[in-house]
Order: sequence, then C-alpha cells, then structure tokens
Amino acid sequence: MDVEEKLNFIKQFNGVAAGTDEAGRGPLAGPVVAAAVILTERQKEVLAKLGLKDSKRMSSGKREALFHVMCEMGVVWRAQAAGVKTIASLNINAASLWAMEKSVRKLPVVVELVVVDGLHELPGFDSPQIPLVSADDLVPSVSAASVIAKVLRDRVMIALDRLYPQYGFARHKGYPTEAHRNAVRKFGLSPVHRAQKR
Repeated sequence: MDVEEKLNFIKQFNGVAAGTDEAGRGPLAGPVVAAAVILTERQKEVLAKLGLKDSKRMSSGKREALFHVMCEMGVVWRAQAAGVKTIASLNINAASLWAMEKSVRKLPVVVELVVVDGLHELPGFDSPQIPLVSADDLVPSVSAASVIAKVLRDRVMIALDRLYPQYGFARHKGYPTEAHRNAVRKFGLSPVHRAQKR
C-alpha cells in the first residue's frame, strides 16, 4: 500500500487501533522511550483543536500541556524505556522497536491494528501492523504517542542532569550538541552514555 492507501485504511478501520512511536534515537546518552496510544474519536477531535502534531514540531511547554490534557481526558497509553544496556546489546534501531512492541503489549485492551511510525513492523507481534513514515505527523494516535514518549524521555534526562550535572542533560537532553561533545571530552563518558557511541 502507498501512503494514501495506508491512511485510508487506518481511517476506515473499525477495530481497536493503537499508534506507537519513540523518542531518543539520536542522542549520545540516555534511554530511548516509546509510547503506545489508543484514541477515541472524541479525543482525536479535542487534541486536533489543541494543535496535536509530531512532537518534534512542538515546544516543550506545548508538549507538556498536551500530555496533561491527555491524562485528564483519560487517554489510554502505556510506555516503555530501553536503557543504555539494552541499546548496546540490541543496537538503537532494534531497541526502539523493542520498546515500541513492549509499550503496545502493555495496553490494557486487545489491539487489532498497530500503526508504527517508521519503516519497520514490530518484531513478534501477531496483530496486523502498518508501518508508516511520518505517521507521527499523519495519524493522531501516533502523534499522541510521540508527545508522550518525548515528554517522558525529557523528564528522565532532567532527572539524570541532577545526577550528572557536568554534562548539561537538562538543556540538550543527551543530543550531540557541541556543548555536550565538549563535556564528554572534558569529563569522559558517564554511565548513561551509550556504548556504541564510544
């Protein structure tokens, strides 16, 4: 199916569908965090009016506000982190898929369709899946998953900043900024830096 066919199928699907996405593939440090979300039609309408879209195109304040609204509305979601040891043992792509698969399996209802942001299906999952590039900007449940994953991961990095303040995790969230690279040159690698980046 091409993109349009996939989107039409997702929109017309009448069963329980979940969207899943991750945050944190690109950083030098910290976990990758995935979330899976099920949205009702009413929740989609409310979140659309509030500007739900790909989390990368939103400010941290907007993401936090939407996360708060989703929790207040009772949006069904679950999340899973893959830490640096898991990333080192699997590689970042496999660890991302692992975390997304675990987040979907944690959902409290049986899911009949999974929309996955990206090119790949989740491993070992029996339900039908639709991998879709840019799903986080095209499919509301995936957009919501991207927001939740990003909010949770940012909170983890702010907490890690208190443990390792010399790296500035609260500012760059572990991404490879020049300030982060300079801190690594000065202080070496922390226990939460990713092995494959060494």
